[in-house]
Amino acid sequence: MKLKIAVLSGDGVGPEVCAQAVKVLKAIELKFKHKFILTDALVGGIGIDVKGDPLPKETLDLCHESDAILFGAIGDPKFENSLDTKIRPEEGLLKLRKELGLYANIRPLKVFEPLVHKSPIKEKVIKNTDFIIFRELTGGIYYGEKKLSKDGNLASDQCVYTTEEIDRLAHLAFKSAKSRRKKLTLVDKANILATSRLWRKRVKELAKQYPEVSVDYLYVDNAAMKIIVNPRQFDVILTENLFGDILSDESSVISGSIGLLASTSIGDKSVLFEPIHGSFPELKGKDLANPLATILSAALLLEHFKLYEEADAVKNAVEKSIELNITTPDINSTKKFAHTTTVGDFVSAYIIDKKSVLYKMENISLGQSTII
Repeated sequence: MKLKIAVLSGDGVGPEVCAQAVKVLKAIELKFKHKFILTDALVGGIGIDVKGDPLPKETLDLCHESDAILFGAIGDPKFENSLDTKIRPEEGLLKLRKELGLYANIRPLKVFEPLVHKSPIKEKVIKNTDFIIFRELTGGIYYGEKKLSKDGNLASDQCVYTTEEIDRLAHLAFKSAKSRRKKLTLVDKANILATSRLWRKRVKELAKQYPEVSVDYLYVDNAAMKIIVNPRQFDVILTENLFGDILSDESSVISGSIGLLASTSIGDKSVLFEPIHGSFPELKGKDLANPLATILSAALLLEHFKLYEEADAVKNAVEKSIELNITTPDINSTKKFAHTTTVGDFVSAYIIDKKSVLYKMENISLGQSTII
């Protein structure tokens, strides 16, 4: 298969982790005889620095022309520390989602068995946790009208949703639940918010089309508690933009590291794959950021194009890196932790020739050498 992939590595550790995912895609390309055309482009703070725009026209044009987008991270302290900054890196991602119509953000969460002990939550609570969050991505309070009074003492953010925006995401979530454990949970605040009441009304109506799927309804505060107290009760979570943003980040603590969670953002014509973590500027340039979420995002990319064997090869290599403790300090507290590039090298090498790389492991010091 031939795919054109735009690589928007962004800010902070974004370029470092994206480089490992690119390395893995090239290993897949070699192993399975595909052709991936990978093209870099600017976004976020680096876009502002170079082009004066967090989403330069060249970047947006490339994304429109590409089959998929591999995204890194956005954010830089020099913009975040000033409330008077007129242009912010995050505007690039928000605009990209809107321009490409990326209305559905899909975030799977699955606990890796060797890392159960790394979670701050008890093993008996989180073991076998496996759920997906479907978050609406182009509507709600993030995109509503924003106002600030002339004296600076009053501010407002409007939250707006249409039935069309709700229905298109709900259908995706119902179809996912139908293929999984047949359970969907709508998270809202329907006791207070008019938009949430519309969400609940539409989901109840659409549920009639999916009689095999059972549907639960939870207020967001209750859902936030239950995700920590009993995460195994969830299969597919459906929610709006703001709630989905918060709950997916909360859910990341279950796995033991936000550096393990990948995501997909889907539109009618475009699709974007990214880790859910931020730019983590404290680790920039230190070769210590966990690349596994970005590598797993590459696996989601392969799955999207029905390259299931290839995606499994990536996921198997990631699981092997975790099993062998070839991992970064966030999930490896020993003195023999691996660096960002080392993890990428191992995963890539394992995809190409797992027998050979395991044999070579006996003669390689992971802290000092690369695998290939």
